[in-house]
Amino acid sequence: MSLHRPRKRFGQHFLRDRMIIQRIAATLAPRTEERVVEIGPGEGVLTRELLQYIKPLHAIELDRDLAAHLRETFPSDQLIVHQADALNFDFCQLAPPNTRLRLVGNLPYNISTPLLFHLLDQAHCIDDMLFMLQKEVVLRLAAKPDTSDYGRLSVMTQYRLRVEPLFDVPPTAFYPSPKVDSMVVRLVPRRTAPVEIKNTDDFARIVRAAFASRRKTLRNNLKETMEIGVLETLGIDPNRRAETLTLAEFAAIANAISS
Repeated sequence: MSLHRPRKRFGQHFLRDRMIIQRIAATLAPRTEERVVEIGPGEGVLTRELLQYIKPLHAIELDRDLAAHLRETFPSDQLIVHQADALNFDFCQLAPPNTRLRLVGNLPYNISTPLLFHLLDQAHCIDDMLFMLQKEVVLRLAAKPDTSDYGRLSVMTQYRLRVEPLFDVPPTAFYPSPKVDSMVVRLVPRRTAPVEIKNTDDFARIVRAAFASRRKTLRNNLKETMEIGVLETLGIDPNRRAETLTLAEFAAIANAISS
């Protein structure tokens, strides 16, 4: 049983499976000179395992009671607890000069997508991220064009990150058990963009508009955003749907309207 009553509003599901906990820590395998930050440590089961590899470890915990429990459980020179909301936390403040952070965590499902976008804005100070997410979200992050999982999240993520799905985690690994499967994924910020984009705001706007209605064609979804004739100039059929476009094609459209 849990020593803390899981709070629905925080989307809390506490990891219980010893083998999974050890596997996550061994996959991250931090070295002593690295700066590691755990997001949402909860009761500290993964925290304890990570402390076998590295000290000190930083932890971001929103729940005031859990933050207090972590401070009581672990010495302050081993675990530095930041009682804060990860969705508006400045992670880069924790990165020493000329060093990038390694992030790890079992992310609450209800904040995983907005948190990823928040972290993308700080990717310059992040080396890699090892997260447990809802499996459906991981499949969307990693999806290829012309598949049902491919969408705005896939395009925006793959422009900024390399996505490596690693292993499944069943609902039985948690208390309480979620109604969905989970998956551990490694996300690595790209230091060199896979495609050239002149204006990232234009790129984001085009991708958002193109996927506004999945059933509609580019002609319908983009008519308020750009001149449709530009698509034909680029050799892109306006009757295609957004899910068939590659990252390079989205970049070409965005660059054309930026020009």
